[in-house]
Amino acid sequence: MASYSTHPGGPSGALPARSAHDEPNRKGTNDPGTVLGLIATGALAATAIGVATARARQHDRDRRPPDDAPARTAVRNRMGDYALVGKTVTINKPKAELYAFFRDFQNLPKFMENVRAITPRAEGDATRHDWQIRAPGGRTVDVITEVTEDREGEMIGWRSVEGSDIKTTGHVAFKDAPAGRGTEVELVIAYDAPFGAAGRMVAKVMQAEPHIQARRDLKRFKMLMETGEIATSQMHP
Repeated sequence: MASYSTHPGGPSGALPARSAHDEPNRKGTNDPGTVLGLIATGALAATAIGVATARARQHDRDRRPPDDAPARTAVRNRMGDYALVGKTVTINKPKAELYAFFRDFQNLPKFMENVRAITPRAEGDATRHDWQIRAPGGRTVDVITEVTEDREGEMIGWRSVEGSDIKTTGHVAFKDAPAGRGTEVELVIAYDAPFGAAGRMVAKVMQAEPHIQARRDLKRFKMLMETGEIATSQMHP
């Protein structure tokens, strides 16, 4: 009777011969050299991907036009007893046109939501104006301003004077945007909020706090100058 072996090598019991080419395949992932090689390869791949991603993002930022909505804050901190806020927007219009519109302060209520009216202090006086501004709780704030700096096509500066309900100072600056994309308009305002810290808190809840309102006003200014009208909604008529 024939007998057969149960050895994995087959009926003869002999193990199959291995060639030198098969030797590397005997190493598994538990081999220290292999593990280190995999880690190093993964690290290099991750670094390469990270560098490529960073370059792609930087390339996208370089190609992206300057802010076309006033979302970025130029500055927001404290300056003595004044709160300081700054916003910038890019408007697709020449700076001379934007300056001329802004320099006529009676145009400002057209896009500044909380400004009810601005009138010259005296006939033909373009340096002093009375501002009537909405405040929290249905109140109004009266501010008398005087122009402190006026560089045609570039900058308009102002400050409040004695007799005003609040102290404020600010400026609007116009400069050419890169690649002929219009004008970068920067609005910076320092203010002593009405009714102190409590007034600031109430105003912020009502979304009338200056750093919020400045962003909205510049967005409305952009719409008005680029399209001739301001889009409204039921929530923010």
